[in-house]
Amino acid sequence: MKNYVLLLSFIFLVTSCQVQDSEKTQVKIGSELLDGNETMTPIVAGDLSTQEVWLKYIDAHNNRDLETIASINHEDWIGYTPDGSVVKGNDTHIEILDNWFKTSNPNWKVKWMIANGVVNNDGEVEQYLTTANDFSDIDSNGTEIKEHNIHDILFVNGKIKKITVYKRAIADETAEFSY
Repeated sequence: MKNYVLLLSFIFLVTSCQVQDSEKTQVKIGSELLDGNETMTPIVAGDLSTQEVWLKYIDAHNNRDLETIASINHEDWIGYTPDGSVVKGNDTHIEILDNWFKTSNPNWKVKWMIANGVVNNDGEVEQYLTTANDFSDIDSNGTEIKEHNIHDILFVNGKIKKITVYKRAIADETAEFSY
């Protein structure tokens, strides 16, 4: 009888731990209205390994390493820029970057990152990383550009499939408010 109680206790302990681990991967941290849905779907805590991929990606951009950028991009890469442009395909993205890097000196510094996931319409968790980055460059007139960028990145199988970029100018305490 004593062995039976010990066995049951052990099974209960193992089962309890497994439930807790699966619950940790589904911690709800927000919600999102997916295209085509009428109700909000959960945003859950995401895979932290996406942060390392992003840091490598930003480093490759700062070092003009097109080969590494291309290797991190998903074959069906798509980018949405703050001006409303849409760039489709890894090859197109690399060609645009190559031209940009030849005529400019863009630089990014990662300020923060939040790994998150969204439960899609099929019930699968899509991995995202939302990150703030300070951006600097010098335009063709020699004017320094400084802005804050927010990147919302979709990862598929450890590769970057989609990036949406939002931007705002760095705060100027002396500027007058205008709307």
